[in-house]
Amino acid sequence: MSGIDRVSDSPPLYESKSQQILEKETAVHDGKRRKGSTVTPELLAGEIFDERFEKTQRGLKSRHAQMIALGGTIGTGLFVGSGQTLARGGPAFILGCYIFIAFLVYCVVTAITEVAAYLPTPGSSMNLYGYRYCSRTMGFALGWLYFYSLGILIPYEITAAGLVIGYWNAPVNIAVWITIMIIVIVGLNTLPVAFYGETEFWFASIKVFMMLGLLILSFILFWGGGPSRDRLGFRYWKNPGAANTYLAEGNLGRFLALLSTLVLSAFPFTFAPELLVVTGGEMQSPRRNLPIAARRYFYRLVFFYIGCTLAIGVICQSNDKALTHGGAGAGSSAFVVGIKNAGIPVLDSIINAGIIISAWSSGNSFLYISSRSLYSLALSGSAPSFFKACTKKGVPYRAVACSSLFTALAYLNCGTSGSVVFNWFVNLTNTSGFISWICCCIVYLRFRKACIAQNVTDLPFKSWMQPWGSWCAIVGFTFLSLINGFNVFWPQNWSASSFLTAYVGIPIFLAIYFGYMLFYARGDPWFHDPMEVDLHTGMDEVLAEETPQPVYDKWYKKARIVFE
Repeated sequence: MSGIDRVSDSPPLYESKSQQILEKETAVHDGKRRKGSTVTPELLAGEIFDERFEKTQRGLKSRHAQMIALGGTIGTGLFVGSGQTLARGGPAFILGCYIFIAFLVYCVVTAITEVAAYLPTPGSSMNLYGYRYCSRTMGFALGWLYFYSLGILIPYEITAAGLVIGYWNAPVNIAVWITIMIIVIVGLNTLPVAFYGETEFWFASIKVFMMLGLLILSFILFWGGGPSRDRLGFRYWKNPGAANTYLAEGNLGRFLALLSTLVLSAFPFTFAPELLVVTGGEMQSPRRNLPIAARRYFYRLVFFYIGCTLAIGVICQSNDKALTHGGAGAGSSAFVVGIKNAGIPVLDSIINAGIIISAWSSGNSFLYISSRSLYSLALSGSAPSFFKACTKKGVPYRAVACSSLFTALAYLNCGTSGSVVFNWFVNLTNTSGFISWICCCIVYLRFRKACIAQNVTDLPFKSWMQPWGSWCAIVGFTFLSLINGFNVFWPQNWSASSFLTAYVGIPIFLAIYFGYMLFYARGDPWFHDPMEVDLHTGMDEVLAEETPQPVYDKWYKKARIVFE
């Protein structure tokens, strides 16, 4: 066990706290465990909050949680990236692939909500639950995967917003816009979480209303309600066609186009479900609000993701050159291309402004998740305790500062050679998303096995899709991670850099996982024994915070009057 994991290496106060909780948990839950089973210090050490530091606070209200669930990480991957996906596969393939990915993602959402809603302690994240319900190794590897992958996505969204501004041919250098957005995003994350929740509420609201407006507009253009009165219908499904070819002709080309479209379709969903879990640690009444947010997530998938792809297949041709080249910045957005082709003035600029806000909002969310992942790593003993520190308002400021360093990568796009390097970093995160979802489902299956073994039935959220939904997601995302860069094996596409960026995420994760197991967790089992998984530490605190204090005081006063 490493030095940062050993309770004995901590100050006396920390060691005393550990022993008290260990004794309490062993005494309280002894009757619920098999004879001879006990809560070991190794399992509990990562769940103890060091009293030398402040901890995060529950400043996210119910409306914040619901709106973040609806639009929190919807960004350029959906508004701009869907244009490239449409050009690759055609309207039929992109619609079918988004439906398939949305199904797999919803399987993940229902699984991780069941885990997170049961015991949403401060510092909640899937890596903390991986540490608690699977193994120390799983928590360590998954936490660092989130930290660097989400960190890389922050400058991606910042850069995308800067490029969208270039749509108006602004004379200001892109580095200026990048600097402004970095200052705002980092500044928002250094404020108490209530400010983050409020800004994300309005950012997400703008995205939601913009998406609803675009869907309504597409419906109007479908029936010929545009300036030219040209009824589009499903015209572009017939010409240039419902399905494109890729790398080959005929049926083989269409099959390869389907595979490529499937891979590209996953990017707008990347790391979106995990935001639900992270907000659970700083959400008011999470055992009630998390399940509500998870159920509403279904509408986000159906109306915004699937509805978006159906809409762009109606208003935009898949062979329009502006989708892949010839356009600047947001010119590659299928919505912007369709609006311009319909002859609607001004609206394209309004949509561009909305895309900028979306990119800004997504970068804000990614910095939030990345910093909380580092904070939860410190709580579980997988990162230096230096990152446990929080302000009095509950902001893990050291973790935020460390994650903010990734924003400097955005300046790579100011140079031609630098943009190539930056694209390598972004491609690295594609596989990371698949790995994350596979691990999330494994964590859920271990959590479920522990609940069954210990006869824990008081779960605030249960889904009829589980556990078979988790197995579907594991198989589906394993397949996607293996075909992520299949096109590089064609002679005309082969390059060492393309191969590495498509697949290097897999060996990096495996190196972190097995490296930690070999050097720090040697002798540990692959998974905790289901009877020894800690399903109780922190529950008292969570239940005490579940009912808002003013409501409790009011109820207590009324009850006292009645009984007196």
